Amino acid sequence: MFSRPFSFFLSPLLVISTVACAQNHTAASINPKAREGIERIEPPFWWVGMRQHSLQLMVHGPAIGTSSPQLDYPGVRITAIRRVSNPNYLFVDLDIADDTQPGELDLVFSPLHDAGTAAPASATLHYRYRLQARDKDSAERRGFSSADAILNLVPDRFANGDQSNDTVTGFPDRLNRGDDSAGRHGGDIRGIADHLDYIAGMGYTMVWPTPLIENNQPAYSYHGYATTDHYKIDARFGSNEDYRQLVAQARSKGVGVIQDIVLNHIGDHHWWMRDLPSADWITFNGQFVPTRHARTTVSDPYASRTDHRNFTEGWFSEHMPDMNQANPLVATYQIQNSIWWIEYAGLSGIRADTYSYSEPAFLAAWSRRILEEYPHFSMVGEEWSTNPNVVARWLRGKHNPDGYVSSMPAMMDFPLQDALRQALVAEDSWNGGLTALYEMLVNDQFYPDPSAMVLFEGNHDMSRLYTALNNDPALVKMALAYIATMPRTPQFYYGTEVLMQSRKQRDDGAARRDFPGGWTGDKVNAFTGAGLTAEQRTMQQFMRRLLNWRKTQPVIHHGKLMHFAPDQGTYTYFRYQETAHDMEQVMVVLNKNRSATTLPTARFAEILPAGARGTDVLNGQQYDLRQQLTVPPRSALILQISAPAR
Repeated sequence: MFSRPFSFFLSPLLVISTVACAQNHTAASINPKAREGIERIEPPFWWVGMRQHSLQLMVHGPAIGTSSPQLDYPGVRITAIRRVSNPNYLFVDLDIADDTQPGELDLVFSPLHDAGTAAPASATLHYRYRLQARDKDSAERRGFSSADAILNLVPDRFANGDQSNDTVTGFPDRLNRGDDSAGRHGGDIRGIADHLDYIAGMGYTMVWPTPLIENNQPAYSYHGYATTDHYKIDARFGSNEDYRQLVAQARSKGVGVIQDIVLNHIGDHHWWMRDLPSADWITFNGQFVPTRHARTTVSDPYASRTDHRNFTEGWFSEHMPDMNQANPLVATYQIQNSIWWIEYAGLSGIRADTYSYSEPAFLAAWSRRILEEYPHFSMVGEEWSTNPNVVARWLRGKHNPDGYVSSMPAMMDFPLQDALRQALVAEDSWNGGLTALYEMLVNDQFYPDPSAMVLFEGNHDMSRLYTALNNDPALVKMALAYIATMPRTPQFYYGTEVLMQSRKQRDDGAARRDFPGGWTGDKVNAFTGAGLTAEQRTMQQFMRRLLNWRKTQPVIHHGKLMHFAPDQGTYTYFRYQETAHDMEQVMVVLNKNRSATTLPTARFAEILPAGARGTDVLNGQQYDLRQQLTVPPRSALILQISAPAR
């Protein structure tokens, strides 16, 4: 159990003299493996100049909990020593003053005598802990916003840039590209880096890969949501330094990186599971109790405590132990881990997986603490509910009846996403089809800042858009146009631009197939266009033009919305904002009809200037809007409005 090497990407900084660790109570309980030293300290290093002065170190090693830590470094002091039931852990609280200089402090662990007094100085263990200089602009970094367009991709299925890491010693889940359902396919960080020009050229300004953190599970590890080491990139994707370089390379091309962080659970092969700090580190004392996914229980005034507990403490599966964030040591560990990755990698945002499943008080502290350190940072949480009231609970500024206060800036807009998919394939009626989509926006009053919500057409957990919309490219274009022009932060899923397909029912393997061109020998290459069908090329060009146009449009990023009730199978809305010189306007019309539809423009006189003209932002075609507008069949028409000269 204790043979695991010190395996961080940094070189070991251990200097060991004579080690003779004893437990607190009896000399007879001395662990014979105590001479093996410290296996890890987490976080592995930290920074001076952080706004929060406190830092809690988790120290792990045989009988290290029986030692007494000391240090002597200007500006740094130990404020608390916390011991847990497992003597192989020690938690050391530090205070790091504002004027502390970067350097390496000497953490000294002295074994205790039976009476609890420190052993002689000759029987000590030394650990060189690094405090690094912080970038002067780090705290003021900007996150993503409604001015951005996010690409969600599955790294293992996007592109294989480094075949040397396809199979790695010590990782039993080996390459098996023939298995779409659960096999690893070899995509990696290098593959993403190699295609940053494609990503930026498509018009994306943010990229959200599903988790890259180590998932050394014996099977089904490619998805990344079963963490086995919180401070290490999975070696089959690359190294920590590869990740840092990816973020820097992306930034140089105008693309930020959002890290997918899993707070709720870990993998059952996490190194903790071989030697838990305490029985209550995992919910239900480490015993598998499945969640019933009853997400309303955290705010339902009638919910039983039993159901509430089952939702926040129940496990996703027997292979995904649930973290007990009611334990303050667990909570602090996770908060610090998120901050560490932001600072170390230079992140532009966090996407928090299965957000609402975690302990609510912890989530409030986690979101607050990150924004205290990075006031302009962006985070978005996953609350997979089509009920806007359930989603809104977690938003910063939301006044909840039970007094719950969150600092979370954004949530994924599952309600509007679901309404959009259903509206485009349903028959239009007084309460269905486009009307249901129109009416869904009344729920924006639940959201303190609707434009911060992340609206998406699909992701790695659902059927692909093209399949959901009955393989109809016209409907896909309508969905993409809607997402790109709503007052939201838009997110798109890799492969949508080339009409990748799945199954209609949920099938994760089918929804996460390899991006064409990401592997040597692929007959179709979406990066270059080789082998794409005419339909695929048309959709790719449509999306490229749409997103690159969107980049330049403050009226879309920050403007207001006015929409008109659907009529004749069409839905019309305007984005608008006043400037110092005039009123900027964009008019969007979705037409589901299989024939051209003519709309009298007098209906829009409330916002449309008399004598206005419109220019199709994607092809430059001009439209005279003085009396009527004829909308092409099965189309999404996006018009830049210009008023006649006065």
